[in-house]
Amino acid sequence: MAANAPPRDADAASRPMIEIVDLQKTFGENKVLTGINLKVPVGSTCVILGGSGSGKTVLMKHMIGLLKPDSGKVVIDGEDIVPLSVEHLQRVRAKFGMVFQAAALFDSMTVFENVAFPLRQHTKLSEDELYAKVRAKLDLMGLKREVESKFPSDLSGGMRKRVGLARAVVLDPKIVLYDEPTTGLDPITTDYVDEMILAAQKGLGVTSVVISHDISSAFNVADQIAFLSKGVIVENGPPEQLRESQQPAVKVFLETWFGKN
Repeated sequence: MAANAPPRDADAASRPMIEIVDLQKTFGENKVLTGINLKVPVGSTCVILGGSGSGKTVLMKHMIGLLKPDSGKVVIDGEDIVPLSVEHLQRVRAKFGMVFQAAALFDSMTVFENVAFPLRQHTKLSEDELYAKVRAKLDLMGLKREVESKFPSDLSGGMRKRVGLARAVVLDPKIVLYDEPTTGLDPITTDYVDEMILAAQKGLGVTSVVISHDISSAFNVADQIAFLSKGVIVENGPPEQLRESQQPAVKVFLETWFGKN
C-alpha cells in the first residue's frame, strides 16, 4: 500500500451508522413525518424523545425498513435502504437487534431457549457453540446460570427486559433498537433497564436508538437526544443542550415532565 493511501475502512469509520435525510411520510391526510434529518454516530446511543403521537415509532419503523417513506433517504451503515427489495432488506435487517416494550419473550420457552432461538433459526452452530454464545450474552446482562431454566413468568420485569436484550444481541448486531423500554416500569426497574442499555453499548460497541418519552431515562443513557415534534426534529444534541433548549415544544415537555416527577 502506498504511503499516502488512506486506510481501507476510513470512510466506514467516519460515516454515521444511521443517517436520515429529509424523511417524509403521510398516512391519508395525516402528515406524520414532514422532513426528518438525523445522524447517529457509530457506537453511540441516540434517544428519540417526544410525546405520544409525535411520530417516534413511525420513524423507527423506517429505520428497519418496515415502512417506505413518501420521500427522503434512510441510510444504514452506508447504504440507502429505501429502494431495496424485500429480499435485500432482510440482509440489512440482520444488522439490527430489537428490544420490544414488553420484552416479547416466548412464554413456553425457558430463558435459555428464548435467547438461543435466533441462533437456532439463523445459524448452524453446534450445541456447545450455541451454549457458549447464549451464556456470554446472559453474563453481559448480569443474569446468573440459575436463570437459564426459568420461564418468563418466573422473572421480574427488569429481568425479562435483560433476557429480551440478551436475545436481541445474541447474533451480534451492529444496531439495537429499543421501543419505549421503560414504559410502565417502577423507578428501580427503570434503572435496571438504563444499566442494561449502557452495558450493551460498552460491552458490544453497538449503536443504540431508544424510542422514548421518559426524560429521566433519556438523560441517563443518551449521548444524543433528538426531540421530535409535529413531524420534525426541533432539537438535537447532547442532553445538556436539551436542558438549555429555547424551543417552545421542548420547554413545555420538560416543564410538564419535571412537574409530574
